[in-house]
Formats: sequence, structure tokens, C-alpha cells
Amino acid sequence: MMAINRYRLQAMAQQGRKAATLTRRLLAQTDRLLSTLLLGNNILNTAITALVTSVTIEWYGQNDLALGIATGLVAFAIIIFAEITPKVIGAAHPEKIALPASFVLTPLVKLFTPFVWFINLFVSRLMKSMGLQQTADAQGNALNLEELKSMVLESGHFLPNKPRAILLNLIDLEELTVDDIMTPRSKMECLDIRQTIDVLRHQLSTAHHNKLPVIHGDWNRVEGILHVRHALGLMMAGDLDLADLQKYLSPAYFIPTGTSALQQLQFFQENRERMGLIVDEYGEVVGLLTPEDILEQLIGEFTSRAPSSEAYVSDDAGGKTLNVIVDGSLTLRKLNRVFGLDLPLDGPKTLNGLVLEQLRDIPEAGTSVRIGNVVIEVVQAADRSVKTARIHLARNR
Repeated sequence: MMAINRYRLQAMAQQGRKAATLTRRLLAQTDRLLSTLLLGNNILNTAITALVTSVTIEWYGQNDLALGIATGLVAFAIIIFAEITPKVIGAAHPEKIALPASFVLTPLVKLFTPFVWFINLFVSRLMKSMGLQQTADAQGNALNLEELKSMVLESGHFLPNKPRAILLNLIDLEELTVDDIMTPRSKMECLDIRQTIDVLRHQLSTAHHNKLPVIHGDWNRVEGILHVRHALGLMMAGDLDLADLQKYLSPAYFIPTGTSALQQLQFFQENRERMGLIVDEYGEVVGLLTPEDILEQLIGEFTSRAPSSEAYVSDDAGGKTLNVIVDGSLTLRKLNRVFGLDLPLDGPKTLNGLVLEQLRDIPEAGTSVRIGNVVIEVVQAADRSVKTARIHLARNR
């Protein structure tokens, strides 16, 4: 009964199966159930031993050989038929044994309640004298994240690959923060209202996103968020100017660094926001986040494009070696997920940050660094950062 799957048992109980309901009630009071089983088992074993000894003495008298043979046969029968065989069958077919047995065990537990109460009282006093405490059954059966992840990984016969991957990503999302999945400031599109109207017109007509942050000179002065559709309406009317543009600005939504990604997804929903600017402890904007960025961590990229517009992948030596050129601003988590790497995630978030941390200097083109079995070669460096890098990975070493 102890080997039965508790989650399957719960599902059967919710379907209205009385045997499953009784079994759940019995398992909810494990101490009483075990005490009843052990009490009944020991009473039967003792009774059988006493009966066989009495019959042997009556038939053969005080014959030591006969008593020894009878004792050996009884011990063998108890071990085989009362201990090993029932436990092996119960472990192999817990549902077939536990569900019918619940109809018998339920009245037995009630019948032996006084004896069980005395035994449990004695056991609890004994454990307390030894400095031990009883653990609640619910706590003993609680699953941590790693155990839950193992259950999902082992559910291959029940779940297709895609739903299983989504469940695993959902479990991992609990450990992610907005820093791990945000678009860094260097890759953000924005409008600077200090620019001329012609420059703003060009930026709006070529914008890749529906909403753009509007700044005044630098990121320390964020004016708000502009919906590009409204600005395009003004452009079509031919009277776009800064005053009209600022009328369509909505307040910026700021997110502190370190916020849980799962929690932030809930905040997006509650506040009905579609974009947030990530700010550090000094109030400086360090990145941008949208609900789509978080959802992509669950179901994968919404588009079929490579993880970088400059990514180029080739395989050498029959697929044994990976050679890929990527943007330095890509996050390490995305590189690990897309290319199956194992780059460290407990430090810098981007490839550029990892290279700078390893070299402790501003690298030049051609500089390489090795991390495990991954070799990272700087292809282009500018503005004190790595713009593009080539990653070599030997897959079968």
C-alpha cells in the first residue's frame, strides 16, 4: 500500500472510486495503519508458532528433533508466505492489492484503535526520549523542484515532447529573473526627441517594434512609451511635430533588477502592461522586457530566425564540431538552450560579459578564451565590448 502512486490515487479518488477514497484515508493516518498491520501480522505469526508448537508436543511429546523441524518449517513458511511474497507482490502491483485491501483494513484500523493508541503513545514517548520527532506524512511526500523535474522527465510515455519541454521550462522559470531574459540596453530601439523631425520620421518608418521608449538625450531621462501606430497616423496627416508626439506618450513601466520572471509575468497581467524597462539600484535603465520574452522561455522562439541576425552555423568533421558566429549581446542562457552549450550562468548574463570577465580586459579581434570544451573567439570588438564572436564546440571529445 505504501508503494502506490499518491497522485494516481488522488486522480482515482476524484473520479469517485470508493476504494481509492478509503485508501487515501488510510494513508493519511500512516501511523495508525502501520501499527494495525504490524499488530495483526505479529499476532498471527505468534499464534501460528504457538499452535504448531502445541500440536508438535501433543503428537511427538518433548522430542527436540521434532520441535526443531517444526520450528524451522514454521519460520520458512512465515518468511515465504507472510513476509517476502506478499511484499514483493504488493510492490509490483500496489493498486491491485491496496484498493481491495482498503475495505478490510478500514474496519480493522477502527477495531484496533485502543491498542494502536497505546502502542503509538509508547512509541512517541520512546522517540521523544531519544530526541527524535515524528515527521508529518504530508511533509514526507512533498516534492521539491528537482524531484518534480525528474517526474516530468520520466513521463515520456504519457506526454509528447513539446508539452514535456514546456513543463520543464515552467519549472526552470521559477529560478529565472528579469535580468536573465531582458533585451539589454545596447540592443534596444528608442526615439530621442532631441533629434530633428526628419530623423524621427525615418526612425518611426523603419521601426521593428510597435512600441518604442522615448528618451531625452540619454537613458537617464525617459519621457515615456510611444505607440508607433499613433505616430504613423500623424505622419500620414503630414503634421508630425514634437508637441503632438508627446501627447501620445504613455508613462513608462519600470521593473527592478532581480525580479522573478514568473512573478513579473503575473505583474504584467495584473497591470495590463506590454512593456517594462529594467532599472538597476541606481535607477538607470539596463534593459527592456515584454511578456513575449517570458513566454518564449516556456514555448520557444515565436519566429524561425536564428538567435542572432548575424548568426552563422556550420558543422565540420561529420557533425562532430560546431562553429557558430553570434552577437556578443546574446544571453548565455539562450546560447545554452539553442546550441546545447554548458556556459556558466552564475555570473555575467551575456556572452560579452562572460568574455570580459574571463579576459579581465577589453579584447581585440582574434583573441580567444576557452571555457570547458567551448572556445570563444572575438570576431569584432568596438566601444569597449564584444560585438560578434565565433564559438567552437567539439561535440564528441
